[in-house]
Amino acid sequence: MPNPEYATYQPAAPYFDLVREALGDLVDGGHFFDVITNQTIYEVLYEVPGWPRVITGRDDLMAVFRGYVEAIALQSADKLAVHKTDDGIVIEYEVHGTILSTGVNYDNRFCSIIRLENRKIAHWRDYMDSLAAWNALTAQARG
Repeated sequence: MPNPEYATYQPAAPYFDLVREALGDLVDGGHFFDVITNQTIYEVLYEVPGWPRVITGRDDLMAVFRGYVEAIALQSADKLAVHKTDDGIVIEYEVHGTILSTGVNYDNRFCSIIRLENRKIAHWRDYMDSLAAWNALTAQARG
């Protein structure tokens, strides 16, 4: 049975499911947020208005993702490539969705470097196609 605590985040489910699939049996926990701790560092190496460059801990990450799901609904996440490292994984993937305020399509590519400790995510470093995000977020509403 899905955790009701995560119901708010359903618009990002394709992303969370893809990440959880990529992590496989390297971590404990059924949902993305189950493998995040209060010490996890989630770092993004791009500028998006309203999204901090560094987020520390599960509660703060959940708060930021609350804003994400109020703005974007994902329909899918795909093209997953997983590269194992000595202390984690590197994943490449794409997400596809809609900007809720405008109805504009949102398609983006990511590369995330994930370091694990004690079967949880210790550090997440994220790269994305910033131009794709900018174009989707600044596009005019569909007519």
